[in-house]
Amino acid sequence: MSNRVLIPLDLAEPPALLPTVQHFRLSGASMGTTWSVQAMVSGPLTLELVEQAVERELALVIQQMSTWQSDSVLSRFNRAPAGTWHVLPTEFMTVLDAARTMAIDSGGAYDACVGALVNVWGFGPDQDRTQAFATLPTPQVLQAARQRCGWRRIELDRVTRSLLQPGGLYLDFSGIAKGYAVDLVATALAQLGCVSYLVEIGGELRGHGVKPDGQPWWVTLERPPGEPQAQPLIVALHALAVATSGDYRRYFDRDSLRYAHTIDPRSGQPLRNDVVSVTVLHAQCMVADALATALQVLGADAGMRFARERQIAALFIRQIDGQFVENMTPAMTAMLE
Repeated sequence: MSNRVLIPLDLAEPPALLPTVQHFRLSGASMGTTWSVQAMVSGPLTLELVEQAVERELALVIQQMSTWQSDSVLSRFNRAPAGTWHVLPTEFMTVLDAARTMAIDSGGAYDACVGALVNVWGFGPDQDRTQAFATLPTPQVLQAARQRCGWRRIELDRVTRSLLQPGGLYLDFSGIAKGYAVDLVATALAQLGCVSYLVEIGGELRGHGVKPDGQPWWVTLERPPGEPQAQPLIVALHALAVATSGDYRRYFDRDSLRYAHTIDPRSGQPLRNDVVSVTVLHAQCMVADALATALQVLGADAGMRFARERQIAALFIRQIDGQFVENMTPAMTAMLE
């Protein structure tokens, strides 16, 4: 089965590699998942220096934005008393701004202020999984959680770069922080002098330049498990990132219904529509990450309209009457070679 090839329309000529270039390969575990980096290096840069730079950026994201680390900036804010102001690190502020912008633009389909609902459905750090999935939250519990949520509760003082804890607000950056970590690592590699690289964290990727054979970083787009073998889609990741949101990654089944980990902030319920996955291509992995979630929550029709209006390159995979159906936005179709 032949591949379908996606080429960015504004693909600039990648820098040529010198014959003396070194090809570094690194991998590890972080943020509850795995990561890998390939970097083309010229000059005296060592593998150890590259690895230290990668680990430093990953540690920064965890220390600032992890809901699973009790002493992170995010966790401390989530526990803080009502009426307290919290000075934000630059990176935290960058992600919060992007998350708030996405919430406004998507009409709340994406909302980083959904953490209280994530917890009551058993997908956050505050719940024992077995116990949480044994019973569904009551309408009273859901209503109380919903009252704590919503991007409109965000109040910022930009002069002091401070965020107000209005009381019970629980931020959750799980739909954007991993993409931001990819961007941070990519930037760190470029600052070190890496002339070409491919960064991957938990299936989200960003690439720049070419491999030693002169070919771009070819990446196969993720497909849902159980989908009949489709003609693979591969993309040239030069100055481009890719992220996928899927309902098959974390979920629990109860009474013949599947409860996915993605919560619709507008209803307070786990997402239940026919969109199995959404893949987005964008220059920034942080944006691709948040967009993939927003488009999946919006659903096939509203999500496609949203993406068309903004010229977003996206792939929707739906399951209709047991059959998988693929739909691309015009911006992605235009990239087909």
